[in-house]
Amino acid sequence: MAINLLKDKGMPLERQRMTWKDMVGKPISKLDDDAFTRIRIILMNGVELDSLRTKQVALRCHREGRVALSQLMRVEQHQATTINWLLAPDHSPLETTIGYEQTAIEVTAAVAQLEPDPYLAQGYRYGLLEDFDHLYRYSALLDRLEGKDANNITQGYTDIVPARATLFHHRAPEHELVEPYRPDAALATKLHALTLTGGEYQTHDYYMNIGPIFADPLARQLYAEIASVESQHITHYGSMLNPNETVLEKLLLTEACEVWNYAGCAEQETNPRVKAIWERFLDYELGHFQLALQLFKEVEQRDPAELLGDGRLPPFIPYRSQREFVRKVVETETQLRKRGTEFVDESQEGRSSLDYRKAVNAAGSPSETVAATYSWMAGTELMREKVGT
Repeated sequence: MAINLLKDKGMPLERQRMTWKDMVGKPISKLDDDAFTRIRIILMNGVELDSLRTKQVALRCHREGRVALSQLMRVEQHQATTINWLLAPDHSPLETTIGYEQTAIEVTAAVAQLEPDPYLAQGYRYGLLEDFDHLYRYSALLDRLEGKDANNITQGYTDIVPARATLFHHRAPEHELVEPYRPDAALATKLHALTLTGGEYQTHDYYMNIGPIFADPLARQLYAEIASVESQHITHYGSMLNPNETVLEKLLLTEACEVWNYAGCAEQETNPRVKAIWERFLDYELGHFQLALQLFKEVEQRDPAELLGDGRLPPFIPYRSQREFVRKVVETETQLRKRGTEFVDESQEGRSSLDYRKAVNAAGSPSETVAATYSWMAGTELMREKVGT
C-alpha cells in the first residue's frame, strides 16, 4: 500500500460523520475469526486511545490548536468506540485478557525485529519477555476459574510457557527508564515507540478496570500485580519518546502513527467487514494528518520533512506468529535485568529494585501462586492423569 504522508490527503474532517449504528456494529466471533483479527482490534483501540490522550494533553498546553484538537478528538472518540465494540460478548473478561497479552507478545516481537536502533530493539525484547510470562500466568487463572484452555483464544499462534517470572518484573522506578530516541531517529523508530506505549497504556487501564470485578481473591491479586507491571511498561516504552519534542511535533507523529498502523491493518486483514473499517479509518487519519501538518507549518514555521523525511511509510508490523523469534529470546535473554537505563545480567541488577521487590512480595507473589499447580498439555483437563493412578 503505497501511501505518502506528504501527498495523500484523505477524507476532509468535516465529512467524517458516524451514526451510533456505524459505531456499534456486528462484533467478531471468538472462535470463527482469526486471532490476528482480534490482535489488530486490540492494538488499534490502544493506538486510538493514546492519540486521544495526546490530544487532551496538547489541548491544555496549546492555545492556537484548541479548536482543531477538539474537532479531531470527537472523531477519534467515535473511531475508538467502533473498534473497541468489535470485541464480542462471547469473550469472558479473562478471555479478553488472554487476547490482550497475545497482542502484546506478537506485536512487540514483530516491532523488536523491525526496529533499526539496536538499543531500543533490546528494550522491546526485554518487555516482550514479561508480557510472555503474563500470558502464562493468566492462562493458569483461566484454567483455575473457568476450566478453559487459553489456546482456544490464541489459536495456537503463541506459546504458553513461562519466561522471566512475573515475580522478578517489579523494579524500582529509577531502573525502569530507557534512553530516548534521538531527534534525527528514523521515522520507524518513532512510530514503534508510540505504538507500544499506546498498547501498554490500554492494557494497564483494562486491568485496572476489570480486576476489581472478580470475586476470587487470587484473581484480584493477580490483576493488581500485573497491572503494576503494565504501569512500569508504560514508563519503559514511554521513556523511549524524545522529551524535547514540541507539542505539535508529538501531535504530528501521533497522526503519522495512526496512518501507519491503519495501513498495515488494512493490507493484512482477513475479515472483509473489519478490513472495510480499517480502510475507512485510514482515509480519516490521512485527513487528520493534514490538519496536524497545517498546524505544524503555521505555528512552528518548520519543514515537516525534518520529522517525516520523504513522507513514505516504513515497513508495516507483520501480523503473523512470531513463535520462533520469541523462543530464541526466551532462551537467550530471560536472565537480563535493568540497572538505570542499561540492560545487565541478573547479578548486576540495581540494588533498589531488589529492595523494592522484597517489600512488594513480602506477603507472597500472586503470579507464583496461580501457576504453582498449572502445567498446560494438549487436550487440557481431558488428558490429565488423575492423582494416584
